[in-house]
Amino acid sequence: MHASVLVPIIMREQPTVLLTERTIHLSTHSGQIAFPGGKADEEDADAAATALREAQEEVGLDPAFVQVLGLMPHYVTGSSFIITPVVALVKPGFTLTLNSFEVAEVFEVPLEFLMNPAHHRRHFFEWQGVQREWFSMPYEDGVKQRFIWGATAGMLRNFYCLLSA
Repeated sequence: MHASVLVPIIMREQPTVLLTERTIHLSTHSGQIAFPGGKADEEDADAAATALREAQEEVGLDPAFVQVLGLMPHYVTGSSFIITPVVALVKPGFTLTLNSFEVAEVFEVPLEFLMNPAHHRRHFFEWQGVQREWFSMPYEDGVKQRFIWGATAGMLRNFYCLLSA
């Protein structure tokens, strides 16, 4: 299953990354922290078109505020999604309108926090005889403790690795 996510870097004085918390009733990845994004539609011209469409559908992010920089390598999840992360700069001044069926909350995390490897926690476990590894990036925003993990943390870790190479 092919999907794309937008990695939206908001160009504030200190750049931030826009993330969502998925609603708890969804059949997949309920309650998790995620980038705006989803499955590719036949009408989508490419991965960037999918990410922009999904970001507009989920959080109301107007593509006029978004400048796509490029694509990161595919990220394959344990649930067999092949995700293309689309990195983009977002101009401040946008207004968001959440799709309340899919998105419980939207929030921003400083890019500096996410790109600091001291905040990248590595976890290991064995599942069906296979050693698995995953990352988390716990973040306290002054209002709520956010537990960024799974595919989102994995893609952020890959972004960090690409930037520090």
